[in-house]
Amino acid sequence: MEISAAGRLEVRITAADVGKRVSVRRLSHAGVTGEKFTDTVGVLTSWDDGVLLITRKSGETVRIAESSLVAGKVVPSAPARRRGPAASYEELARVASRAWRPVESERLGDWELRAASGFTRRANSVLPLGDPSLPLDEALAAVRRWYGERALPAYIQTATGAEGTQELLCAELERRGWVREVTAELWIGALAPVADRAEGTGVVLSREADEAWLARYQRKGVSDVALRVLGSGPSVWFATVPGEDAPAAIGRCVVDGRWASFAAVEVDPAQRRRGLATAVLGALARRALDEGASAAWLQVETDNAAARALYAGMGFTAHHAYHHYREPETAGTDRY
Repeated sequence: MEISAAGRLEVRITAADVGKRVSVRRLSHAGVTGEKFTDTVGVLTSWDDGVLLITRKSGETVRIAESSLVAGKVVPSAPARRRGPAASYEELARVASRAWRPVESERLGDWELRAASGFTRRANSVLPLGDPSLPLDEALAAVRRWYGERALPAYIQTATGAEGTQELLCAELERRGWVREVTAELWIGALAPVADRAEGTGVVLSREADEAWLARYQRKGVSDVALRVLGSGPSVWFATVPGEDAPAAIGRCVVDGRWASFAAVEVDPAQRRRGLATAVLGALARRALDEGASAAWLQVETDNAAARALYAGMGFTAHHAYHHYREPETAGTDRY
């Protein structure tokens, strides 16, 4: 916190700092044991009518009364990474998009509108990297029309928690009634340690998702559209650990320059804790190394404790959180 020459805490932020990453301390309450303070770090997304809105890395919005502030300052946009590959949000967003392509897409300025008959939010949402070349309300109306023509709900994929992410857009969407339905994280790490974790003996690699692989895939009744999405990307590999009636484990990897992505890593519940997920990742990582990749990324939901522990043990760390906002009046509880 900022301390003046006289040794007092000071508030050194104003409404002009909206859009910047800040650290503030506020008085939460005063009790018999003395005053209690709460610290908040995030992007200042608004300062109106005596109330500050700050978006944390997780995407959570915190409301703070201006009258409760005791200290505040602007801080660097993102802390320096101590390990793993360096990467910007925009680079990762574009690589992630290429690894999971929609069936059709259309540009709206710098925004990409993506559709794939409803198969996964990622392939049926707007990727807003830049300016839509229209005022925001007009852009959102165009988005809703485009998805409405395809009988799909309109989703916008945003991110928070790294330099160049979209805290301000998240705040504007929430003001307009868009509902955040899903939050997950994108993690990154060096590729070689993943390859070194297991020999991958018994893992079969293929360029296509065959019937056996699909039998283990969690989304049943996969359509031709889904197969097109699964097979999209610069260099796609599918891993299978054969089982009796269905594979014991599967995984998917897309190699794109220096990056390898891991997805659809699934293990037969009866055969968990045998290192099969590690074996699948190791086999895919070695193939990606052979193709010249050196770094890896993956996406994991915030409540998947087992996956988070596995990936952390392989050296992955969270880079940013990403969210899917659904258009007003159509928000629901379905997950796909």
